[in-house]
Amino acid sequence: MASRCWRWWGWSAWPRTRPPPAGSTPSFRHHLSTQEKTPQICVVGSGPAGFYTAQHLLKQHPQAHVDIYEKQPVPFGLVRFGVAPDHPEVKNVINTFTQTAHSGRCAFWGNVEVGRDVTVPELREAYHAVVLSYGAEDHRALEIPGEELPGVCSARAFVGWYNGLPENRELEPDLSCDTAVILGQGNVALDVARILLTPPEHLEALLLCQRTDITKAALGVLRQSRVKTVWLVGRRGPLQVAFTIKELREMIQLPGARPILDPADFLGLQDKIKEVPRPRKRLTELLLRTATEKPGPEEAARWASASRAWGLRFFRSPQQVLPSPDGRRAAGVRLAVTRLEGVGEATRAVPTGDMEDLPCGLVLSSVGYKSRPVDPSVPFDSKLGVIPNVEGRVMDVPGLYCSGWVKRGPTGVIATTMTDSFLTGQMLLQDLKAGLLPSGPRPGYAAIQALLSSRGVRPVSFSDWEKLDAEEVARGQGTGKPREKLVDPQEMLRLLGH
Repeated sequence: MASRCWRWWGWSAWPRTRPPPAGSTPSFRHHLSTQEKTPQICVVGSGPAGFYTAQHLLKQHPQAHVDIYEKQPVPFGLVRFGVAPDHPEVKNVINTFTQTAHSGRCAFWGNVEVGRDVTVPELREAYHAVVLSYGAEDHRALEIPGEELPGVCSARAFVGWYNGLPENRELEPDLSCDTAVILGQGNVALDVARILLTPPEHLEALLLCQRTDITKAALGVLRQSRVKTVWLVGRRGPLQVAFTIKELREMIQLPGARPILDPADFLGLQDKIKEVPRPRKRLTELLLRTATEKPGPEEAARWASASRAWGLRFFRSPQQVLPSPDGRRAAGVRLAVTRLEGVGEATRAVPTGDMEDLPCGLVLSSVGYKSRPVDPSVPFDSKLGVIPNVEGRVMDVPGLYCSGWVKRGPTGVIATTMTDSFLTGQMLLQDLKAGLLPSGPRPGYAAIQALLSSRGVRPVSFSDWEKLDAEEVARGQGTGKPREKLVDPQEMLRLLGH
């Protein structure tokens, strides 16, 4: 993946003892003007950006009421649908979000798609302020010939498939081939490679200790997988990979799999890494050792007996997905060999003129996520894939804000999103204090509820979600899993009597 993917290692909750951000002084809390006393605010999107924004607003303003709108019937965004199913500890942040949702001044309304069921102007009319935190729910296209062939899909869709994202539940990836190619070298790419290469018995072990919520359908397909080799292809070199050291260690230690790294890709790297930041240096040193040093006896024995393999192909840029002889599906990827020009952040890959073909039966594109425009009334930079903003204030639209990936692009870890969302919340509160938001009462959800009812939309409340949550947990108990995710929105609504 070109940008850093959505991973949250070392996350910790906002410390209770941490001082409030600048601007949230006692005078702010206790000397509220008439228009500030009961601000009605809505947040669009219930992933980390949405919940952290809501959390900050509720904590820093003693009367604020926050409604969170979500197009899925269920909350939590990429925490539920983007985290690898063998990394359950990352989902502990859901506990913090649940505490926020239980606040008497917060409400969750799922099954409401902003831009379709209700417009942003309608939200702005009903609330003192609107915050767009709906993330990056699309993938960047490769824009190369053959991309539309069967056997090619986005890594985002593949992750959504094994994580139970409703729109990807019918993906049905064909894993009957020997070799898969992942275009991208970020954490999502490594997640997908690890899931593809994890031995079925290891997945079964995770089930036995209730450490995975991978969907039943995905587990059945992965059990039958014939994929033995996964190549992760990147345009640039080892110094530019976008994955983290924790992800790399997991791949190196993956049971039943061995790494394939070309020592020639690492020539001269020892000198180059002396000046790079410490996290990048440690990551590159691990790559270097894996590629060039003789493994220890235990590791050597494990790799010698491995039936599966994964490799990093550097300095390669995809030019075309090659069709099978009958033209009916993907059979390989044509790659342009590249070299690097420039230094530091300006380093870019340029083609050398050489080409090579890499045979495979499955191609997964992991070159980045991107946001979509949500409503014609909202400015949107289609090139950068973000809403133009200054510190979260949407440009030229007073009272409209944004946080998370739709604000800054699909980069960073959970701590980045937390800090970013708190900053947006603080900007909103500063504008409220300065009298820059609409004065007088606003109806909030009461007005939106009437609109949704007239349009036949049945919102899902947080208590409704907790009923679905209990159903998932009950279904999981029968198979030894922490939960069996519901993947059909219509079934969810039926269970709720909607």
